[in-house]
Amino acid sequence: MHPPVDPILFQLGPLSVRWYGIIMVLGIFAAASVAGRYVERKGFPNDSIWDMLVVILIPALIGARLYYVFIQSPRTEGGFGYFVENPWAIVQIWTGGIHIFGAFIFGGIAIWLYTRWRKLPLLVYLDAVGLGLPLGQAIGRLANFINQELYGPPTTLPWGLRIDPEHRIAPYNQMDLYPESIRFQPLFLYESLWNLFGFALIFWISRRFEDRLLPGDLFLLYLIWYPMGRFALEFLRTDSWFFAGTPINTVHLLSFAAVTISALILVWRHWRPRQTATA
Repeated sequence: MHPPVDPILFQLGPLSVRWYGIIMVLGIFAAASVAGRYVERKGFPNDSIWDMLVVILIPALIGARLYYVFIQSPRTEGGFGYFVENPWAIVQIWTGGIHIFGAFIFGGIAIWLYTRWRKLPLLVYLDAVGLGLPLGQAIGRLANFINQELYGPPTTLPWGLRIDPEHRIAPYNQMDLYPESIRFQPLFLYESLWNLFGFALIFWISRRFEDRLLPGDLFLLYLIWYPMGRFALEFLRTDSWFFAGTPINTVHLLSFAAVTISALILVWRHWRPRQTATA
């Protein structure tokens, strides 16, 4: 398995239009379309999601990039020192290098501010995000395929990914030990499929149990589903920074916290009314 196209779609002077950016935009618009239909079903204007997208997109991208630069890049070949020496590279997100957890933090703050400003129900809009985001992520992960990133250790599986030498990180860039015939685990594909299945599951729950769901439940389900998959896949990451002497990194801790806290809140908010009714 190998990218069938060049990462750059076309170039006009210094301006490069990359498949990475195009695929990411498609993922964002797919997520926003699903979220817009959801809030419309709840009696709110569809275009409020598109307005919110304008407000949260830049903060989310900033957060995603900053997380990569300060947390993820030390594991790459250039390391954090590359960004110290080339500060302009920090804003060059079209070359790859963003992280969803940074987007969660900055984007979440932006959503909270937007809903307060527009006097909209925060939990309903979080549900819309939790429903649409897995589909957007499933599409967006295909951009990693084009850029030959987000791969795991060597594998003999038939769907193994071929990584060109210039895209490999240590120790897999030692071509005498890992020749070009070596194939790698396509982690981007695993995560894309996990997200796609998660979207289908959360969408089904949103319709099948619509009369029993409380505002915020869909978002809690997303915060359980996505981090569970991410927690497992992090053990196979080749580009993550791990705590010394352990297979654990920051994403493991954040994922564990998200799953645990979200599950407890979900159980509590549905168990509490029944306890009150029987008291």
